[in-house]
Amino acid sequence: MKDPKGRTVIGFEKHIFVCENLREDGHPRGCCSQKGGAEIRLRFKQEIIEQGLVGKVRANKAGCLDFCEQGPTVVVYPEAIWYRISDPEKDIPDIIKEHCKEGKIVERCRIQL
Repeated sequence: MKDPKGRTVIGFEKHIFVCENLREDGHPRGCCSQKGGAEIRLRFKQEIIEQGLVGKVRANKAGCLDFCEQGPTVVVYPEAIWYRISDPEKDIPDIIKEHCKEGKIVERCRIQL
């Protein structure tokens, strides 16, 4: 069966999961949804389009990624690199360009334990 999008391989070169977990107000760990998770995912999708990576990079919502205190958080596969988005206007374009296009980890955004 021919793929309607013209793909020749299954999957993506990079897959970004953006936490959009929602907890009740006042939860001690907080939640990424209340920190802009949905808007961040949409911004990733827009950046993927702008940088010409449609079909190569995909951004999807995720449930709790369990780094709530550092959120909003994203994880990029297949490398399993975890990032905190503190400045979406700077961080998201840099992650798409540097990580997804150039294969370099954006250290300033990386979650630290």
